[in-house]
Amino acid sequence: MTEKEIFEWVGGVQHPGKEDKTLLELGMVQEVSLEGGVVTVVLAFPKRPDPLKNYLVGAVKAVVYRNAPGGTEVEVKTVVHEPAKPQKQELGLDQIASVGHIIGIASGKGGVGKSTVAVNLAIALARQGFRVGLADADVYGPSIPLMTGTEGAVPEMVNVDGQDLMVPVEKFGVKWMSIGYFARPDQALIWRGPMACSALKQMILQVQWGPLDFLLIDLPPGTGDIHISLVNDIPLSGALIVTTPQPVALSDVRKGIDLFQNPAVGRRILGVVENMSWFTPAAHPSEKYYIFGNGGGAGMAAEFDIPLLAQIPLVQDIRESGDSGEPSALGSRPDSLAFLALASAVVDAV
Repeated sequence: MTEKEIFEWVGGVQHPGKEDKTLLELGMVQEVSLEGGVVTVVLAFPKRPDPLKNYLVGAVKAVVYRNAPGGTEVEVKTVVHEPAKPQKQELGLDQIASVGHIIGIASGKGGVGKSTVAVNLAIALARQGFRVGLADADVYGPSIPLMTGTEGAVPEMVNVDGQDLMVPVEKFGVKWMSIGYFARPDQALIWRGPMACSALKQMILQVQWGPLDFLLIDLPPGTGDIHISLVNDIPLSGALIVTTPQPVALSDVRKGIDLFQNPAVGRRILGVVENMSWFTPAAHPSEKYYIFGNGGGAGMAAEFDIPLLAQIPLVQDIRESGDSGEPSALGSRPDSLAFLALASAVVDAV
């Protein structure tokens, strides 16, 4: 591995916001050095804040780690071409000032169908006539592009009053924004907590949402840095907690509820959504098989005195429609109606 090889790897990284031009074409690779197994890359940015700065830093790290020998360490530094003038509000709340309700979709653990619920809830709200946006805050595992059939879309960049803004992708009557639009499907995002939190804020605050009745935020599972950053910096109207009926999921839900109800946080929990409540075979729509247990979500809601807003059945069509980019809430099947009922319950809750 030589510095020339590293320069070629880094220089080939594409900037999604600049018509996919490479960092080499944009003149952004200022310096590459290799010393004692440590690679240092210096990227030069223009004085105007680049909303994809953190993404590019992660992409550079990823391309070096992918090609370099095992054990190589990578450090990426950033500089500006000229001193930046002080910004009054680089990432203020201007772009969400016209949003009626901001709702976090959370879960205590992965694998409970949180993103499925978020996507279908967004579409169900849009079908009821509301103006809806969804921000995919799961920066480590963004799934919204796949589930909405918008893979390959690249949000347009516009400059408004000297600030670069991302224009969300629109489909099914919903405005979608995800870090997945700027990363290849096979690309791992190598971000520590602070960088992930910064990227999350950009996915919400540096987006030209326009007037919305609801902005849903699909949170990563758990209760880490991203959640704390969100509740501190974004004016949430409330949160939905998604779980499945089995005890292992419910035990983690308690942690999620505790985060939002903590006096230092004080965010309202609108209710619990129990996903995969029962299995119903397509050939026998009246039958219910409680594969993951029965009544867990209702018991959890009663324990914390919060509403159980919906029970979503485990139906093969939900999985297939999500994988094909045609979410279940677009249809009129029983599972589709369950998401429409959830949307009505959320409207009543707020």
